[in-house]
Amino acid sequence: MSEYNGHPSRAHWNVSLWLYNTEPLYRLVQDVCRRSPDASAAARALLATLPSKTPDGYAYTFETVRAAIEDESFSGPVDSE
Repeated sequence: MSEYNGHPSRAHWNVSLWLYNTEPLYRLVQDVCRRSPDASAAARALLATLPSKTPDGYAYTFETVRAAIEDESFSGPVDSE
């Protein structure tokens, strides 16, 4: 499989693009990642909130969302003081 802009596929790239370049989605991703124990749990939580497809028509799937989180900024849960 060839890469697309550093991502495994165009679908992976497109999902990452929307999650990290659209401010409301970016804030949602950051909030969910802070509250989740790992990237898989965060991806499941996000999929419960996101529409089925990006505005460009690519599906938000567990695989593409989890890959975007792992690639970009998953930092895990943050302890509250």
